[in-house]
Amino acid sequence: MKKLKDELELLKTVRRKEVAQRLKEAISYGDLSENSEYEEAKNEQAFVEGRILELEEKIKSAKIIAEKKSDKTGKEVTIGSTVTVRNTKESEEQTYKIVGATEADPFEGRISNESPIGKGFLSHRKGDSVKIQTPSGTVEYEIVRVA
Repeated sequence: MKKLKDELELLKTVRRKEVAQRLKEAISYGDLSENSEYEEAKNEQAFVEGRILELEEKIKSAKIIAEKKSDKTGKEVTIGSTVTVRNTKESEEQTYKIVGATEADPFEGRISNESPIGKGFLSHRKGDSVKIQTPSGTVEYEIVRVA
């Protein structure tokens, strides 16, 4: 949420002014019909304004999810959990953090709760075996650790 709010603030205070200045300069060059600087500035302005609207909508509809405390029976995989799993056909372990769709970054080990793998781990506990249907076929994982 903080990253979204910071980006929104930057766009509203800094980027809007920069684009407005570029537009002002481009208009001063004269004939707008053949003015590539003007076209670029207008396109950038459209992008900035679109991104502002997108961020405002995300912030307005965002729901902050607090992590659950573990109980004596073992921690269940939820959004916000870090889960270490082992593909039952391989010995290598993989660790993922289960996040919302807007925070997902598979290259950083952050998978969406809406993805097939993320959805498959939800509500399971350490020691559970989970079969997940992926685009490349069914994969079976053992949950090694939940934090």
